[in-house]
Amino acid sequence: MRSAVVAATAVSLALLVTACGGGEKGGDKGDKGGTGAPSASATTSAPPAKALSAAELDKLIVETADLKGHQVTKAGSGDVVPAAQVTADKAACAPIAHAMSFISPGSPAASAQRKVMQEPKKDASASPEDALLGGLSAMVTAVTLGSYDGQGAQEAFASVKKAGTECADGFQVVHLKEKTKVAKVAPEAVTAGEEAVAFTVTSEMEGEPFVSKLVVFRKGNTLASFSTISLVPGGVKALPQAVVDAQAAKLG
Repeated sequence: MRSAVVAATAVSLALLVTACGGGEKGGDKGDKGGTGAPSASATTSAPPAKALSAAELDKLIVETADLKGHQVTKAGSGDVVPAAQVTADKAACAPIAHAMSFISPGSPAASAQRKVMQEPKKDASASPEDALLGGLSAMVTAVTLGSYDGQGAQEAFASVKKAGTECADGFQVVHLKEKTKVAKVAPEAVTAGEEAVAFTVTSEMEGEPFVSKLVVFRKGNTLASFSTISLVPGGVKALPQAVVDAQAAKLG
């Protein structure tokens, strides 16, 4: 599975190579770089926001008890890499590359990460081959919460939204030393938090399209990112709505 996953997409490499395993406590340092102008909701009249701590985010991020039919584990120490090790050939596209890689875009003061794996539906009458295919089709979502001081969350959200427009025709990502070509970024409709965006991201896997989904929403000065993949041919067909809804409910 590891070799298939690495070939699939380096953008979501950290998530994919551990999709079928357990996790440990992930990193929560917020030394992330990012660009983008503040969104329309970022106003100078608002009082400066104070970021939550990593411990506070750990209490707010989704857990298994919040999601029926899913298993949630902490991202392992090797899953979360510094933002400087995930780069895009177009600077404007870095926020999307980061949001897909357990990295909160922009400059968060703290962050928390989880891996959410959908439990395959059990069918006692299924053949071993069909059972295996069913397991591979289960969606795996990397969930990242980032908390920001001041207008940082608004600025980070704006950079992701801007990237969705400027990077629609694709870009190249280097995750650690693995290169991946993102061929297309297409918008999807989503509602969550105070403002939200969603995209279908089509990458190239051995010359074939590999589809993943990306959702980012902002609630106050917290940004939630969801990057979803599956290992069936063609990739993910739908947004991880249950995961997004559970996280939105937990943030209040």
